[in-house]
Amino acid sequence: MSKTVELLFDFVSPNAYLVWQPLKDIAARTGAKIKVTPVFLGGMHKLTGNAPPFIRDGEVKGKNAYAMLEMNRFIKVHGMDRFTMNPNFPFNSILLQRLLVAATDDGREMELIDFFLPHIWENGTNVADAEIVTELLANSEFDAAALLAKTQDAAIKQRLVDNTSGGVERGAFGIPTFYIGDEMFFGKERLGQIETELQG
Repeated sequence: MSKTVELLFDFVSPNAYLVWQPLKDIAARTGAKIKVTPVFLGGMHKLTGNAPPFIRDGEVKGKNAYAMLEMNRFIKVHGMDRFTMNPNFPFNSILLQRLLVAATDDGREMELIDFFLPHIWENGTNVADAEIVTELLANSEFDAAALLAKTQDAAIKQRLVDNTSGGVERGAFGIPTFYIGDEMFFGKERLGQIETELQG
């Protein structure tokens, strides 16, 4: 029976970009399915008392420099030479996350991720600007008007809140968090463990 790996996802996390294609490759190799659960990382941080690593570890001598070294190693291993840090980081991702919740209704959440990730983490697009997001969608294969209208739906907004609080209740504190059944894995460094679990 095919296994499912659930990914708690927020576009604002550079690590969400970095794990996305490797996770899809793992799913293809193992015959697993990917379930995307949109969460709001800013809300998750508030609920858990967590903070972005560059802020949290800012006073720890050498730690952020080492984290960057590890990121660059990961990028090299996976051939992600198009990755660039978005100049607007950290940006407000609430609109994108509501779009992602709305896209799940049509089963197009993975397509939406594939669409936006290059704009954010390769082209440096300012996706905190609603006008820019609207223009991007208008030039895509998505129904921009319908999708954007859904982001104002109270039920969509509440689902994002519930996904976020539900993730925290399950032990999540950051992105990327993965679940295979009840087993939780955190961080791009756990992809090897995830593949082993899926193979088992």
